[in-house]
Amino acid sequence: MGWLKSLTISASVLFIVSCASPEPPPPKKTVFDPLTQQVERAREVQKTVDQHADTTRQAVDTQERGDTAP
Repeated sequence: MGWLKSLTISASVLFIVSCASPEPPPPKKTVFDPLTQQVERAREVQKTVDQHADTTRQAVDTQERGDTAP
């Protein structure tokens, strides 16, 4: 009886391991892909604008204090 139990467990484990895919399937294309790409581009542009605004703000603060420019 012990060998039957071991055989059943081994067979089920091997079945589960063999059915597992090594890499996930690629994401499916949807009708929203162009919109999500535009949103991502807009986020990147906003990051750039924010960086330039911070740089300008720091330069103005430096000039207001009378410090020399870095």
